[in-house]
Order: sequence, then structure tokens, then C-alpha cells
Amino acid sequence: MPSFPSPFGSDDSDLFDGYDEFASNHLPRPGEFLESHHLLTGADHVAFHRLTRDCFEERKVYDMTFNYNLARLNLDTRHTSAGYRYADERDDAIDAVESEDIDRVLRAEFTPTTPFCPQTHTLTIGSFRAWNGLADRHEYDLVRVRAAPMHHQSGAINEQLAELEQTYLKTGDVTADPESGTEIGSNPMERSMENEGPSRGSTDAPF
Repeated sequence: MPSFPSPFGSDDSDLFDGYDEFASNHLPRPGEFLESHHLLTGADHVAFHRLTRDCFEERKVYDMTFNYNLARLNLDTRHTSAGYRYADERDDAIDAVESEDIDRVLRAEFTPTTPFCPQTHTLTIGSFRAWNGLADRHEYDLVRVRAAPMHHQSGAINEQLAELEQTYLKTGDVTADPESGTEIGSNPMERSMENEGPSRGSTDAPF
């Protein structure tokens, strides 16, 4: 894994798009979780992603491999198929949230840099907690989060995210741990490397 320049300096400014820029060719393609819903593009995407940067900064949702706020992955021109895409949920969708207390729902789908990214579980849970724990910062009553199907553990990860979502809807608590006992995180080779030395990133949720 090559080392990357500090994201806080000015020497790498040409490697990142701006937070005020909608560079569609530098964003992941929307996956099945966003299909048939109202995809955020242009100014709508930009506005929510700027807010995401602030939420992630406050809740410390960081990509530990690249050592930057996870929102910056969307802007990283070296990883043009990774990051978040968003869509307004359709009320008439088969799997739409049904609750008298929930009006506006946003769907967020995370595409990691590789199918075996060991941080996907941590980052998606952290994202869910940041967006919904700081719900007063945006106009949505609920932000639903899923991992893109290209990740090898997307099924298990998304099952836990759905559990967190239901717990949050019932209790308003974003800090609850998923009940599923399925082990999610690094693959066997990465776990072996963790036993031998420092890992590339924690598999614990950042709260």
C-alpha cells in the first residue's frame, strides 16, 4: 500500500476534487440500494456531502488507511469508484420505512476501495451513527446506510445495519450494538497480519 501525502497540506490539492464540486465521473455508480429512488446529484449531492464532512469530523468517522475524514474519499481522484452516493427514498418503495414518526428518509450506499476492505463494517456503522446521532443538522428523519454489494461481506454487514436501523427507530439510540453474532471485519490473511503487528485500521466502531 503506497503512502499518501497529508490531506491537510496544500501539496496534494490536485489529487482531490473540491467539496463544492459535483464530479460525477469521480463518484461510485449507484448500486441496488439506491435503484428506483431519487438519486442526489449536482447541488443536492454537494450540499449533503458538505454536511456529511462536518458530521463525520465531529464523530471522528475516519478512513484509517488514508488517515482522513471518510467524506474525503468521494473527492479522492485516485479512487474514482469509491465513496458514498445518496438518494431520497420513495414512499411507495416495497422496502420503504413505515413509521408515523418518519417522513423524509435518505438512503446512503458506501462503496469501499476494494472488495475486501476490512474497514467497511466499521465505517458504515460509524456513518449511520454520525448522520442519525446528529439528525438536527439535516432535513432527514432517518438516514439508512448500506454497503455496496461488491464487498465480500456486504450481506452480513447490511444485516447488522438493518438491525441498528430498527433499534434506532424503536429507541432513538444510535449507540446500540448489532445483535447478530456474525464475525465481520478483516479476512483471514488480514487477521493473521494483525496478530503479527499493527493493523491498517481498527475494526471497532468509532464511538
